Amino acid sequence: MTSLSLTDTTPQSAEADVLVVGSVTSAEGAALAPGHGLPAAAARHVEAALATVGAKGKAGEVILLPAVPKLAAAAVAVSGLGVPADAVTHREVRGAAAAAVRATREGASVALALGGSDELRAASAEGALAGDYAYAAATAPAERPARALSVLGAGQPAEAAIARAAVLGAAQEFARDLVNTPPNLLYPETFAQVVRQRATSSKAKVSVEVMDEKALADAGCGGIIGVGQGSSRPPRIVMLSYKPGRRHRGAPTIALVGKGITFDSGGLCIKPSASMLTMKCDMAGAAATAAAVFAAAELALPVAVTAYLCLAENMPGATAQRPGDVVTMRGGTTVEIIDTDAEGRMVLGDGLALASEAGPDAIIDVATLTGACVVALGPDISGVMANNEAFGQRVLDAAEGAGEHAWPLPLPDELKKQLESTVADLSHKGERWGGALTAGLFLENFVGTLADGSPIPWAHIDIAGPAFNEGGARGVNPKGGTGYGVATLLGVLESFAG
Repeated sequence: MTSLSLTDTTPQSAEADVLVVGSVTSAEGAALAPGHGLPAAAARHVEAALATVGAKGKAGEVILLPAVPKLAAAAVAVSGLGVPADAVTHREVRGAAAAAVRATREGASVALALGGSDELRAASAEGALAGDYAYAAATAPAERPARALSVLGAGQPAEAAIARAAVLGAAQEFARDLVNTPPNLLYPETFAQVVRQRATSSKAKVSVEVMDEKALADAGCGGIIGVGQGSSRPPRIVMLSYKPGRRHRGAPTIALVGKGITFDSGGLCIKPSASMLTMKCDMAGAAATAAAVFAAAELALPVAVTAYLCLAENMPGATAQRPGDVVTMRGGTTVEIIDTDAEGRMVLGDGLALASEAGPDAIIDVATLTGACVVALGPDISGVMANNEAFGQRVLDAAEGAGEHAWPLPLPDELKKQLESTVADLSHKGERWGGALTAGLFLENFVGTLADGSPIPWAHIDIAGPAFNEGGARGVNPKGGTGYGVATLLGVLESFAG
């Protein structure tokens, strides 16, 4: 079991197996980052050692130095920030903390001295928790040596920042565990069970409502039913809600909609076998939205939030839907199916329609939606599309504050023609070029209106790239599920909380 705490001890007197400090880049190689707090003799020893081994201070570089003089810690880990001293931000500190914790032995106590501001202390705590992550089912918690992580600092603001980091870290761990769970174990029914169990065990009050296949049919949710009908494991929509206490009546209401394809074979338009290897991660959007609700509840934010987890398994069974089928979505819109491997937008369409009917102040959907977004932005950056410029910027600002890379993408009117159909209200997929944008345009059709008739502010976050890390662990990203989006969503909710 890992513990996280704030301590007012100094770097010199911190009694830990490992004390973590940062290094920055310079013309002469690695140099200790400003604010390290080491006594002069210890700083000279460390910088001499960095020069001896040719350290560069680059991101991911961790130099372990035992028995540094004048320190109580048994060893010092010098973790590269990857930038010059005047360019260090929360983003670099998160990555350096994660890399340092990952480089230490299991069970080692780690004290972090990576920044003097509350913002940097919080970032180091978040990074340390990320670096400590291990998939729960792969390593039984009882078998893992206990690890104590501490951040050096003092004061009530710092305490609040570390407490928030602990809540966020637990939420990200929950999302990562969901994404990493094998698809024969996690499917719509068991996903719903896991969420219900988490809600039951949580001290915060979170309600759970599950729509099974009969309820979905009665509700006219033809999109998610069509996607799931080729599987022996029927679909579910799980509604996960948190409401603040009575003294916060009239609080903002936010809806989160998450794509939850627990495995995506492509359906009848089946994927190549190599493309299926990571398709257990196609429910990362639902995992992120669920985790964000739990985090908001545990922090008792004065914001009401409901997540709609749109869960289905896309399989090519005998009853699978076909290209050319026409289905009726929640709300009555008919859609012509073009490619059964473009299933995410169909489950999200039903989820967005349901979310809109509840009359929220804003909606965010999160989805591993399109390979086109990965082609455009690479594996580490999400694409953000919005029908409201101010709300889209709010999401981008939250992503920046969370250290999650995001980039704005347009919703061009001129591409809407690609979604025209001769047999239905909409064609569900456009041409190859601009595929991420036409997917966003498709989703926009299912966003409702406010009381004054204007569209509900809505943002779509395509996390197809950053949701899953196929390579080795790097920065805050472990191998496998990254938990991307949880921190951004929590940041958006906090922005509404004031």
